[in-house]
Amino acid sequence: MRELVRTNDLVLVSAIGALLDGANIHHLVLDQNMSIIEGSLGVLPSRILVHEDDNRLAREILRDAGLAHELRADE
Repeated sequence: MRELVRTNDLVLVSAIGALLDGANIHHLVLDQNMSIIEGSLGVLPSRILVHEDDNRLAREILRDAGLAHELRADE
């Protein structure tokens, strides 16, 4: 799994999820429910991951959508 985005913006998480779903790219959102532990402060970011094989296409889709600035470094 490769991390695409790490953000506290739940709307952004939802939008990226919709883009990936639309492209039929399976993804995983981690730490989405951490607000229960942290007390709903929103300081712990959610992470969006995709399978290694889908990484290049997922990054291209996010770049095309104007979200290149949100992408984590591709290692």
